[in-house]
Amino acid sequence: MGKITVKDGTEIFYKDWGSGQPIVFHHGWPLSSDDWDTQMMFFLQQGYRVIAHDRRGHGRSTQSASGHDMDTYAADVAELTKVLDLKDAIHIGHSTGGGEVIRYAAKYGKGRVAKAVLLSAVPPCMVQSANNPDGVPMSVFDEIRLNTATHRSQYFKDFPMPFYGYNRPGAKISQGVIDNWWRQGMTGAINAHYECIKAFSETDFTEDLKSVDIPVLVMHGEDDQIVPFAISAAKSIKLLKNGTLKAYPGFPHGMPTTEAETINKDLLAFIKS
Repeated sequence: MGKITVKDGTEIFYKDWGSGQPIVFHHGWPLSSDDWDTQMMFFLQQGYRVIAHDRRGHGRSTQSASGHDMDTYAADVAELTKVLDLKDAIHIGHSTGGGEVIRYAAKYGKGRVAKAVLLSAVPPCMVQSANNPDGVPMSVFDEIRLNTATHRSQYFKDFPMPFYGYNRPGAKISQGVIDNWWRQGMTGAINAHYECIKAFSETDFTEDLKSVDIPVLVMHGEDDQIVPFAISAAKSIKLLKNGTLKAYPGFPHGMPTTEAETINKDLLAFIKS
């Protein structure tokens, strides 16, 4: 584990374990690199070098006052991959992290990124607009902002229910998973979480998706209540030059945790293909 200091003085915390081809994991809002524990262990044991960082303002990285936008997130990743001299890397992003992956790959990834995975990811664009009429209404994101700003602790207790599909009939609820989601969220900075909502909901990744020619696996649960399948994966796959779509009936947004065995197996197959 270590930290790098990027151009504006922000420290980015990262984990870097093992050797072999590097796999870089990018976490979702409002979590940290700890959300990838199961995948980090699995791929470490498969002989890969596994790297995961805490996005600025999240986890153990600096609680910075600025830079909570997708361009800065991608620039931070570019500095990290340069310091670690990562080449032929696989970049895997969950939710907000998927946006970070495709922006990084498009702007900085040439010669460094071998493949990418967008997992329950926010691209191409979440928010409803004239150009995206079937997107999620801005009022939904305003509510997330209000709840994050005014009673974050309780809101972060409630949010894992739809995140993991625990609000569905017959769901097997893990209190440990809920507690770990809350722990990760509360470790980060409230201002970073508040401003990241704009970054993950309003950033348009259409041109990023169109510009990359590396193999990209798009993985998405059809019962994703956070990032609906129809406005994300179903659209992203049509914009990619070299994309593969893997849809999962009944799987929730947090499927890397709830369905880790299936997700890890499919990730490994894609990486080896």
